[in-house]
Amino acid sequence: MDFWVQFSAQSQAKERVFRAAQYACTLLGYTLQKNGASADFLSRIKQLEAHVSLGRKLFRLGNSADALESAKRAIHLPDVVLRFCITVSNLNRAMYFACDNILWAGKSGLLPHVDQEKWSQRSFRYYFFALILNLSRDAYEIRLLMEREACGKRPKGSETRHALRADSSLQQLMLRLKVQLHLLVHVLRSNPPLLVDVVKNACDIFIPLDKLGLYKTNPGFVGLCGLTSSVLSILTIVHPWLKLKP
Repeated sequence: MDFWVQFSAQSQAKERVFRAAQYACTLLGYTLQKNGASADFLSRIKQLEAHVSLGRKLFRLGNSADALESAKRAIHLPDVVLRFCITVSNLNRAMYFACDNILWAGKSGLLPHVDQEKWSQRSFRYYFFALILNLSRDAYEIRLLMEREACGKRPKGSETRHALRADSSLQQLMLRLKVQLHLLVHVLRSNPPLLVDVVKNACDIFIPLDKLGLYKTNPGFVGLCGLTSSVLSILTIVHPWLKLKP
């Protein structure tokens, strides 16, 4: 009970739970539609999804300030690549939250004349750019760890013999790919926070891709991706050691 009280007291945790519920409704609605559910029941699912989405926007009021503070802290990182990716990602997140706040004001009736479609597209563009930078940061961290791992190991005798037998360029390429894949799996298995961040960002990026029309999928796939990334985000709140640190 104490754990739940502490968890529910965090606005970010509540927002993540609402996000999971929203995308669960999206996935459920798509599945029920494919299985011939009644129009009335589907309408109720869509209404529930809309209400949960509006509630999420309320929890995100003021998140722009937090994103700007994160950007200010990232400016002082010694690694220039991490400094760029994290700082610019947080600036895009700040703009995304600002657009999202305007959308909330429009949907709640405070600003009834807001062009919701225009601001929605703007918010998803900032969200998309932030995710691209997050994935770039993940790729950079993976490369650093793979290089460190490769430098710390020397080819074993069996691997050397295989390399000598690789006469053709194709065989050499396949051998290199096999070694790199082995390193990648080892690095991700040895770094759960990085693995969680990669999967979360990879799932999230399909949402703005679909909303912006850059890569259309279907509501079921978007709902599954959103639900998966939401559950992973909740895990990083429940277990802070799973959150990727700068």
